[in-house]
Amino acid sequence: MVTQIDRKKLFFAFSPDIVPAERVQQGEEVLLETHDCFEGQIQTSADLVDSLDWNHVNPATGPVYIEGAKPGDVLRVELLEIKIGDQASMVTIPGEGALGDVITEMETAILKRVGESVIFKDKIRIPIQPMIGVIGVAPAEGSVPNGTPGPHGGNLDCKLMRQGSIAYFTVGVEGALFGAGDFHAVMGDGEIVVCGAEIPGELRFRARVVPELKGLPTPFVETDDLVSTIFSAPTADEAAHGAIHNMAKFLTEFVKIPLNDAGMLMSIVGELKFCQVVDPLKTVRFEFPKWVLKEYGFSL
Repeated sequence: MVTQIDRKKLFFAFSPDIVPAERVQQGEEVLLETHDCFEGQIQTSADLVDSLDWNHVNPATGPVYIEGAKPGDVLRVELLEIKIGDQASMVTIPGEGALGDVITEMETAILKRVGESVIFKDKIRIPIQPMIGVIGVAPAEGSVPNGTPGPHGGNLDCKLMRQGSIAYFTVGVEGALFGAGDFHAVMGDGEIVVCGAEIPGELRFRARVVPELKGLPTPFVETDDLVSTIFSAPTADEAAHGAIHNMAKFLTEFVKIPLNDAGMLMSIVGELKFCQVVDPLKTVRFEFPKWVLKEYGFSL
C-alpha cells in the first residue's frame, strides 16, 4: 500500500513546529503530489511575477513524520519515481538572478510538454530531466523558508535529486518531518534566472534510518554511478569549500582512504559543480565516482 499526500497539504518553511501531514513507518512507500514553485499562479505568458502572491511561492508537500527517526540519525530517502505535469513555466525578474543586473523586463514563458520534451518558445525542443528543487527535513531549531537551502536540505536545486537517486539527510527532530516540492522538468546547473522549467508533479519515495552512516556529511546524494556532497553558504567560494571538505570527510572517515590519497583522487576523478547561484545561499556539490569506492571495498 502507498500512502498518498495531496498537494493541498503544503508548507512554506521547514520547522520543528509544523504539524505532520502524515505519519508513516520506515520503509513505507509514500506518494507526494506537488505544486510548482508558484503554487499554480502562473498559467499563461500574461501572468507576470508582479501579480504573484509571494506568500504562496515555493510550497513543499508534507511534512511527513517518519516513525522511529530521531535527532542525529541519518535518513535515507529513495526517490523511487518522479512524474511531472504537462506544462512548465519560466520567468525573468529584473534585479534577480545571475543576470538580474542586465535584465530590464519581466517576462513569462510557458513550456508545453510534448512526450519526453518541453518546447521553448515554440522552437527549441528540450529533453526533460525531471528533478526536485526543494527537498529536506526540519532543522533542529528555527524556521527556514523553503526558498533557502542549508544543512537540512531545502532549496538545494541539485540536478542529482532525480528519479532513482538516494538522498541522505541528518534528522533534526523526532520524525524528521520530511517534505519536497519545486519540481523542474529540466534545469541547468546554476539556475541562472532564478528558475528552471517549473512544473507540478508527484514523488513516490520511501525512507528509513541508516545507523551505520551516522555522522555522514549531509545533504548527500547517491546515483547509480556517483556520490555527491552538497553544501550551501553565503558565497560560492564558501559553498565550494564546504562541499570539498565534506567529500574529504566522507572519503577519509567512511571509505577509510588516507587524506593525501583522497585529495589526489578528488583532483583527478572528482567534479566540483554548481547547483544554484541565485538563492539566499549559494549551493555547490562535489561528485565522486562509485567505481573508485568499489576499488576500496566500500558501498553505501
